[in-house]
Amino acid sequence: MHIDFYKYQGTGNDFILLDNRTNLYGDITAREVHFLCHRHFGIGADGLMLLDKREGFDFEMTYFNSDGNTSSMCGNGGRCIVQFAAKLGIRKSKYHFYAIDGAHEAEIDLNGDVRLKMKDVDDVEFSYNHYVLNTGSPHYVKSVPDVSHLDVVNEGRAIRHSKEFDAEGINVNFVQTLEDDAIYVRTYERGVEDETFSCGTGVTAAALVSAHNDHGFNQVEVKTLGGTLRVEFEKTGEKTFSDVWLCGPAQIVFQGQITLNRQT
Repeated sequence: MHIDFYKYQGTGNDFILLDNRTNLYGDITAREVHFLCHRHFGIGADGLMLLDKREGFDFEMTYFNSDGNTSSMCGNGGRCIVQFAAKLGIRKSKYHFYAIDGAHEAEIDLNGDVRLKMKDVDDVEFSYNHYVLNTGSPHYVKSVPDVSHLDVVNEGRAIRHSKEFDAEGINVNFVQTLEDDAIYVRTYERGVEDETFSCGTGVTAAALVSAHNDHGFNQVEVKTLGGTLRVEFEKTGEKTFSDVWLCGPAQIVFQGQITLNRQT
């Protein structure tokens, strides 16, 4: 099968994007996605997305992790697919698209950054020394004093595959508070099974539990290995958040063609 692909990245979180509005790639398999995302034998990416048609929306986002399995919401992926939609000629002042966790809004500002509205959060669990919450994907958030020198892969893998989380998996975020209420986040992602340069839903989760205002508007700057993001939100209660926006760059890296030898 001949594939025309586009490679995008959002703060180093990289994705393969395919225009599937004619359902040309609708039967892509987990094995094929895994091959395409492989950094030595394929194109290389943290995940793959199909841009599909959906009635009543500008498009639908179908997301696969690099292991080939469909996954929950990806925040950086959501920002990248909005830029991809614009490149394909879907140009809106405000985008409305559908993802696995429901409807989303997004907009591209004058600098080319993408603001993506995330789902509201109505519960945050605190247990001993960490938080667990769902921002479109499930996240474990733990505060640490020096995230730069932390062994994120081994510590994150141990938590992700612990008895409590092994069956369904969880993304593991380690957070350090910086000056001016900014935070530095490093994330071990399930499905990728490694640390990624950035994780949009993880950055969002870390920002929410790091809110500097007990109620009302918060804006948290978030440093990641791949760059800086901003999370804006209203804290409406002790464990509830609404009007959550993930903001930052999303850029095309390159585009190309690849032939996929399908197994029969």
